[in-house]
Amino acid sequence: MTYLVAADLPAASAGERFRALLARPGILQMPGTHNGMAALQAKAAGFDAVYLSGAAMTASMGLPDLGVITVDEVCFFIRQVSRASGLPVLVDGDTGYGEALNVMHMVRSFEDSGAGAVHIEDQLLPKKCGHLNDKKLADAHDMAAKVAAAAKARRNMVVVARTDAAASEGMDGAVARAKLYLEAGADAIFPEALITAEMFREFASRVKAPLLANMTEFGRTPFFTASEFEAMGYKMVIWPVSSLRVAAKAQEELYAAIRRDGGTQNQIDRMQTRKELYETIKYFDYEALDASIVQTVIPQGMPQREPA
Repeated sequence: MTYLVAADLPAASAGERFRALLARPGILQMPGTHNGMAALQAKAAGFDAVYLSGAAMTASMGLPDLGVITVDEVCFFIRQVSRASGLPVLVDGDTGYGEALNVMHMVRSFEDSGAGAVHIEDQLLPKKCGHLNDKKLADAHDMAAKVAAAAKARRNMVVVARTDAAASEGMDGAVARAKLYLEAGADAIFPEALITAEMFREFASRVKAPLLANMTEFGRTPFFTASEFEAMGYKMVIWPVSSLRVAAKAQEELYAAIRRDGGTQNQIDRMQTRKELYETIKYFDYEALDASIVQTVIPQGMPQREPA
């Protein structure tokens, strides 16, 4: 429990811990965690790091992923995820929220909030999901200046440079940009929206750096497993919006059921129980910190209605 107990707080910074994970053998698997609860569940499942997606953050706010949220709003999500789980978080930094000085502010703010890594993309605002059409690319040297600013501002944070160039500039353009961003100070490269195994392999053969693969659903990339990405030369893989997609679909079905049935009585089997919820959020650990709180007794099951 990392919110309250100082002894449970990691001694090393999130950036240092993220770098240590990259130094280990094998591919680093990071599921998207769109809030603190999701982060706790990812940790319980055994993941060592998590991802915070701009698309998931904006969608959870009822907004499109068009670069419309602010640094402070993202920091709210970072604090939730990092404090709840204690895991190092890779955060979607969109286009950096402006030019070089804005990028430096973003990096400092994210790192202060608990982020271990950030990725910045080479699109122009209004930016779009990397798997959509007609993305507008920034000048490669302007993007390199942002990467250099991020590297200058960070203390331990890992800086990942994302390039969306493959769709419009081809593999040669994406590779050239990646090499320029590495020279500017990027620690790793995120080639977005590659559409075949051959493209993933070619990029990895031509760019000698830790590489991040994006396994998003309903996009342009076919389904590959973590081990398949690793075999293609990738060090990290994210599933950015999967948790939000599942949660949102379940909520949609719940609301429809309440409207249809006049209550939740037909949805109980699909719900996390009170006991499971309290175990996930360490409810009783918090109670134990304060002797003035009487220990909670969880109701056993659902009471049955008496016959009318």
